[in-house]
Amino acid sequence: MPIDTTPSTVATTALQSIPFETLIGGPLDAAIKAEAKAAETSWTFIKEVGLQEVNGQKKAVTVDFIYTSNGREVKLIVPLLAIVPIPYISVDNITIDFKANISASSTVAQEDTSSQAIDAGGEGEVKVGWGPFSADIKFHANYSSKKDSKATQESKYSVEYTMDIHVGASQADMPAGLASVLNILQSSITPTIPHANLQVSPKIINIDPSKDVDYTVNITAFDNQGLRSKNSELTIALDAPTSGGITIGNLDSAQKKLPPSPSPTPTPIIVITDNDGSATVKIPVKKPSQPITADIQAQTLTLKITGTLAGESVTETVALNIPKIPKSP
Repeated sequence: MPIDTTPSTVATTALQSIPFETLIGGPLDAAIKAEAKAAETSWTFIKEVGLQEVNGQKKAVTVDFIYTSNGREVKLIVPLLAIVPIPYISVDNITIDFKANISASSTVAQEDTSSQAIDAGGEGEVKVGWGPFSADIKFHANYSSKKDSKATQESKYSVEYTMDIHVGASQADMPAGLASVLNILQSSITPTIPHANLQVSPKIINIDPSKDVDYTVNITAFDNQGLRSKNSELTIALDAPTSGGITIGNLDSAQKKLPPSPSPTPTPIIVITDNDGSATVKIPVKKPSQPITADIQAQTLTLKITGTLAGESVTETVALNIPKIPKSP
């Protein structure tokens, strides 16, 4: 009886019909969509938690901390995104375990039965005698033949799919662009004074009476939010020397609102801070033009800067130290 190949063909066909593209591609596609959703969640968190709209512009939400340092009240302005962890989840591992159990069977039963009977025989009688002796012989003969055959073949098939999917996710590293933005925000964390104020540099100027020098004072104006106050008016005045010796010319500034006075005595000028909240003032100092007939004692002049920022009056000073000038030999 020939071998039945039907189960093998069925099993092979079943294996070829397994949708591997769907089984493998489906989880991968789901992982990609999950990561895209995670990125969208991160951006939504940044927009809703870390940014606010001011005059149509997105600005970072900040948190103010007020503390005391060196006897002064100081305000620390910190961007919220710099202190709050930003959710940034990514799928970093996908494992797909797939197992297919395929078996096949078929049942073929064949039974052949043949029977053949041959009966051949007869009966006879023979009488034999020799003289006084005689014998009667009877005989009987019979022949029979029979043949039976039976064959059975059985096979089965079944299909079973098993698939396990393992997905691993973790807090991913920040993208380079976002990390750079956070670094910028972190670098912007600086202590400020919680009210309008002026910052000047230098605070002390030591005059050299032997040289003609233009001394420069840099001024930065801040409002009560710790922001640079642009386009703000500041009045700057300088004391005149109380004795002879050096000559201090008129104050000057590239941002002056009023021109310097022709008077040899420094007169106040008004300057306007630029878009960075800054202004620069030049103090021209000339060495004595005549011999000094008597010692000139050391003295300190005061450069006074005043103004009104965000409704608050501000004042700052710079000390100009003039050393003792001995009389000419």
